[in-house]
Amino acid sequence: MDKKQIGIDAGGSLIKIAYFENGMLHTKMYSNEQTDEFMGWISFLSLNHKVVLTGGKAVKLRNHFQGSKVIPEFEATAIGTDYLLKKEKNVMGAYILTMIGTGTSIQYIHQGKGERLLGSGIGGGSILGLGRLLTGSTNFHELMELAEKGQAGKLDLQVRDIFESDDTPIPGDLTAANFGKVYGMDTFSKEDQMAAVTNMAAETIVLLSTQAALSKGVRDIVFVGGAIEGNTYFRKRLATFRKMMDYTPHFLDRGPFVGAIGAMLSGN
Repeated sequence: MDKKQIGIDAGGSLIKIAYFENGMLHTKMYSNEQTDEFMGWISFLSLNHKVVLTGGKAVKLRNHFQGSKVIPEFEATAIGTDYLLKKEKNVMGAYILTMIGTGTSIQYIHQGKGERLLGSGIGGGSILGLGRLLTGSTNFHELMELAEKGQAGKLDLQVRDIFESDDTPIPGDLTAANFGKVYGMDTFSKEDQMAAVTNMAAETIVLLSTQAALSKGVRDIVFVGGAIEGNTYFRKRLATFRKMMDYTPHFLDRGPFVGAIGAMLSGN
């Protein structure tokens, strides 16, 4: 494998970069608001590397790199995820790959090949957008810190609230209606609002992912993407339903970079 290559995943919110240097994998991330900073940094590295691009904004960036190549995002994420799984010695023959970026895309991966099954507009962009509307903050990690301090159950109508008892036909802490209590309230904290927003996103993504897993007869779901990078609370919510929905969640080190890694590895 030619290691003089650099992979760039230009997504809706983030630009992710992967490259080898002295035999070691290096990764770097910029927000789309930092495009000028990214271009200043990458201009030197790209002189000695072949650039391989993927992601929604890949074609837009292609003209900046002479001799660069663009590959499909789903192909890149499948290759990158398989690479990281093998590196972590967690090899699976088949699994569901749930990529949570600005939105969410769900693939079935079998023997290293990806098949896109479905997607959702619910993702990191939804959390950031609703968070801005509800709290005024535009910082994703700040919003997640608020969520970790809050309680979604203060705003979400749960099954136990309907039955007014813990004796329920299904688990009482399941959400019956996201934000279902709000219409009867006058005040709510920013912390509880963000906990409810994050819970809604996590539940939606898990429901879609587990249905995809069921349709393919697998239990393993690999969650990757910029929305869960360093985001302990969101990861907890994505994993919390595993007993009742019979799935095994996996989170990869450097998971947000699977697209960039796959682009880099597919450049030959």
